[in-house]
Amino acid sequence: MEKRFSAQGGPATGWKNWKKPKIKEGKMTKWNWVVRGVKNLKLGNKTDIGAFTYINATEGVVIEDEVQIGSHCSVYSVSTIDDKKGKIVFKKKCKIGSHSVIMPGVTIGENSIVGAFSFVTKDVPDNVVAFGIPIKIVKNI
Repeated sequence: MEKRFSAQGGPATGWKNWKKPKIKEGKMTKWNWVVRGVKNLKLGNKTDIGAFTYINATEGVVIEDEVQIGSHCSVYSVSTIDDKKGKIVFKKKCKIGSHSVIMPGVTIGENSIVGAFSFVTKDVPDNVVAFGIPIKIVKNI
């Protein structure tokens, strides 16, 4: 059986070793992800954020308990391309696949799964699987 690696002590290794990470403005964490607007980031317990993920929390980002965000994701509470701004919320136990982009003002519902390489411009309700460019709900869970 292949061993899975989780940099923060997430589900692959179990939550018992999880500790809140030290986050400094614009600096890579120990697990190689970065936050801009640290004072506007609310990070729940037992989260797992993948390497090389960028979180722009200037307008607010809430990451509730047991959320998993894959590697190489981009989370934007501010978009300079279309001048949109808005708080982003990741509800409890949601999962975001690697290389996904989350745009301003989006809420990802509790227990929902966003597939890898998705472009999220609208809210995702609780208990669904959604993916694509743009994101589409594909099934209830």
